[in-house]
Amino acid sequence: MPPVRNQLLSITSMGKTTGFKEFNRKAEPYRDPALRLIDFKEIFTPHDEAALQTQAARCMDCGVPFCQSDDGCPVYNLIPEWNDLVYRGRWREALDRLHKTNNFPEFTGRVCPAPCEDACVLRITDLPVTIKNLECAIIDKGFDEGWVLPDLPSHRTDKKIAIVGSGPCGLAAAAQLNSAGHAVTVYERADRIGGLLMYGIPNMKLDKSIVERRVQLMRDAGIKFVLNSDVGRNLAVEQLVQEHDALLLATGAEVARDLPAPGQDADGIHLAMEFLTLHTKSLLDSDLHDGQYISAKDKDVVVIGGGDTGTDCISTALRHGCRSLVNFELLPRFPAEPGPDNPWPLWQKIHRVEYGHAEAAQMFGDDPRVFSMMTQEFVKDANNQLTGIITLDVDARLKEIPGSEKHWQADLVLLSLGFLHPAHYIGDALGIEQDDRGNFKATKENYRTNVPKVYAAADCRRGQDLVVRAINEGREAAREIDRDLMGVAQLP
Repeated sequence: MPPVRNQLLSITSMGKTTGFKEFNRKAEPYRDPALRLIDFKEIFTPHDEAALQTQAARCMDCGVPFCQSDDGCPVYNLIPEWNDLVYRGRWREALDRLHKTNNFPEFTGRVCPAPCEDACVLRITDLPVTIKNLECAIIDKGFDEGWVLPDLPSHRTDKKIAIVGSGPCGLAAAAQLNSAGHAVTVYERADRIGGLLMYGIPNMKLDKSIVERRVQLMRDAGIKFVLNSDVGRNLAVEQLVQEHDALLLATGAEVARDLPAPGQDADGIHLAMEFLTLHTKSLLDSDLHDGQYISAKDKDVVVIGGGDTGTDCISTALRHGCRSLVNFELLPRFPAEPGPDNPWPLWQKIHRVEYGHAEAAQMFGDDPRVFSMMTQEFVKDANNQLTGIITLDVDARLKEIPGSEKHWQADLVLLSLGFLHPAHYIGDALGIEQDDRGNFKATKENYRTNVPKVYAAADCRRGQDLVVRAINEGREAAREIDRDLMGVAQLP
């Protein structure tokens, strides 16, 4: 889908003509690590509208806005346009521009790693515009002012659509299809709506009241949600196909990559998503009083694997009160600046200090990461309880370095090694073809599987990826379903 260009906006230039020369980048700070470590509230500080208008003034009239291109924003947000509107104090119009391409900017404004900023033209010679801060501030102001309302369709069709999975893809598709007038029902196997947004991302990055607020708006717009419904197990997927005009699979890539090594059956080794899910459920159910979670309190914790999920594990374990914490990463440490093989506007492969790393440094005095590290063996006692890990250093080609064995004390290991593919029991029941990686086979052109009326989108189709790409695929899949049902697409 090509970027949406300058619809309905009649202005002569973007931002302040010389703003990028006059003002330096100033991103909104997180709360102080020492203070935020004692609670599970969001890490963000309140928005400063005056400062944000100054930051919006840095947006250049760059001619070709790479920030909203394929190398920038996966949902093709009209970034220069809402930057200009913020600079001019036209916040309500900025919100309208933002909602044209993104159903859930309150999610992406918090959890997206912002590839748009790495693709900002200003980054060629300077630091990029604070796009992510501006996006979050626009939608937060929209909610504060009461501007965000249920998106009620102007008419209703006779088409019924089922969506399996209520993560960002499923929710985006539901919002789009409902806006076209179709009857949409979303099936979720958990006890709360949101998928990854609810249970995969900790409260510190995305407060769950923000997810529930958006879900309620969707309910008010006419979308139905069915909880505790494990399609393919306690609800026959064949029944959904028979009773609906279309079925969209948005189940995510939930099968996690394991770490086969001697001793891997030891008690105390857990997948990252198990740790994060149980923590958030207990936090929401009882403020952790029920004890129904994997506690890191007074434990020597090792997180194996980096990325956002690894950082989330670090941050959660710190708040539990772990005794020590270290994070193993197989790859070498990235450089401080991108190399010649990593040019603009590509995502910068550089060393980044995320919120959990800063918190670990606050608590223990240093960044918790150890790079170029391979796990050789898990050590356990006679009762099968994990007691430690033996590692080997690896070189730049990931080859083991002889004689580099180290022993690390550990009684809780969290595996954050990514995800392989979706669970197959739904696809197997319908006979859905898989690609060579085990994903449901469907092209980005139409999102159709080999089974009539059945579509697949986002992580279950392409493999694990960003929340913003899941939103993009949910929107695009909705458009193609709408086209197939109505003969012509009513959706962007």
